[in-house]
Amino acid sequence: MDDELRERIEREAEKHALLNAVKHDSDADVGAIMGPLMGENPDFRQHGGEIPGLIGPVVAEVNRLSAGEKRERLEDLAPEELAEMEAEEEADDSLLPDLPNVEAYDEVRMRAAPNPNGPWHLGHARMPAVIGTYKEMYDGSFIVRFDDTDPETKRPDLTAYDAILDDIDYLGFEPDDVIRASDRVETYYDHARELIEMGGAYTCSCSGEEFSNLKNDGKPCPHRDKDPETTREEFEDMVAGEYSSGEMVLRVKTDIEHKNPALRDWVAFRMIDTPHPREEAADYRAWPMLDFQSGVDDHLTGVTHIIRGIDLQDSAKRQQFVYDYFGWDYPEVVHWGHVQVDAYDVKMSTSSIKERIDAGEVEGWDDPRVPTIKSLRRRGIRGQAIVDAMVGLGTSTSNVDLSMSTVYANNRDLVDDDTDRYFLVRDGEAFAVEGGPDSAHPPLHPSFEERGTRDIPVGDSVLLESGDVPAEGERVWLKGFGAVRREGDSLVATGDALDVVREGDVDVIHWAPTDGVPVRMRTMDGDVTGVAEPDFGDAPEDELVQFERVGFVRVDDRGDDETVVYFAHK
Repeated sequence: MDDELRERIEREAEKHALLNAVKHDSDADVGAIMGPLMGENPDFRQHGGEIPGLIGPVVAEVNRLSAGEKRERLEDLAPEELAEMEAEEEADDSLLPDLPNVEAYDEVRMRAAPNPNGPWHLGHARMPAVIGTYKEMYDGSFIVRFDDTDPETKRPDLTAYDAILDDIDYLGFEPDDVIRASDRVETYYDHARELIEMGGAYTCSCSGEEFSNLKNDGKPCPHRDKDPETTREEFEDMVAGEYSSGEMVLRVKTDIEHKNPALRDWVAFRMIDTPHPREEAADYRAWPMLDFQSGVDDHLTGVTHIIRGIDLQDSAKRQQFVYDYFGWDYPEVVHWGHVQVDAYDVKMSTSSIKERIDAGEVEGWDDPRVPTIKSLRRRGIRGQAIVDAMVGLGTSTSNVDLSMSTVYANNRDLVDDDTDRYFLVRDGEAFAVEGGPDSAHPPLHPSFEERGTRDIPVGDSVLLESGDVPAEGERVWLKGFGAVRREGDSLVATGDALDVVREGDVDVIHWAPTDGVPVRMRTMDGDVTGVAEPDFGDAPEDELVQFERVGFVRVDDRGDDETVVYFAHK
């Protein structure tokens, strides 16, 4: 590394250390600035092994400054980035736009309406994150309504109801009410009967193809003008299960010449032969379509504001016909685009993930390779990190991209102060150590000396990661131990002072004794094995720790032969 590059790295490191310290009103941390530093300067990556040792002294100098001095220095060094950061902080409390016409309602009431056909993928987190945040903004109510009235094509998974509520709790929200639509079928029947009496619905036995042709031609169904009494009788036969799937439907009478064919006399109820998996709903065969069921429920539960995908604009238009028949006021609607998430090879779809699980390509809904809330939770990602990222996307009608690096950065801010540090060597090479102390005592956390130190015995030999192994005759600094020079299969202590690191002549690397704790680290790219320092064996299950120079991990299982951890992020 030449002097010009070294000076550039130090200058960039100072900027990022100041940004980190000023943003969080605390000392900067080498681990926290490595990601932004490398992301902004990709040409630094080839020197990744050298950079922590090079920027460590820079970060230490920044941390010696007072809060006021840090801000003044940052204003001199990067005024535009300081101004942008402060503007973002001012906008943090208003990332979501105001809901429309809130002044017209005594209370803002919103609902998340999941289909419980499986555990939630990451995209599902957006709705409760935004609704829960609006609830807090307006001191409103948050309803969870399981739209489970399709026991066939979107067949409910009986384990998904509680799993989804558990995910909402993990995200930090508690619903004010929980409703299962399959408990309310009689309510939908009653409203259908009222609609029939008004002349607003009729039973239809046309085949799907027959009605589609009529609808597209703007021609009425031959059953459209049947009298309400006949319709009522045939609907009661539907309720009694007298028809098979596809034999009879109940249609809402709209405008058969409407410019949008999708709104012409749409289906409100259909027959389904497949029993519902919930015992309480297994006897029903006449099931409401989502637009009818959801429209009725939104009114009866007092929903004031609905958030739904931009692709569901026709739902509001269909439901408006029902609302007009009953004389109801339609809720305010906010449409948003879809969210796409990077970093995964698995499609963000419940059915696609299930197919991969059934095929044995991934191990389950909490496999680190799948984009599910369960997976992120098992990896040690805090729910708040996901909520902050989702809220940050706003409610634009355009499709939006969520970078997982945003979730990781949020999580790092949440957990960094609480996570103790340890060494993990992945697939290491063993070297005998000659000279130097018998053990090393690095701090549990570099920013909190009061937490104490770890005890890492050197023993007969230590492990180094293959990328850290020095060439014959070269020196490295074993973190917490000191400088060593490679001589064949041995690392010989040199007694050099820390100045050799500050001067950039020696790289700082981590290490572990060969008889340390065997570790299997589960990552998005597959399993990685290694050996951690002995004190890591005291970290309890479910604890989040940081393997220095590797990343944050959650301790998952303490087995007899190895400890399994789940990789969270750098």
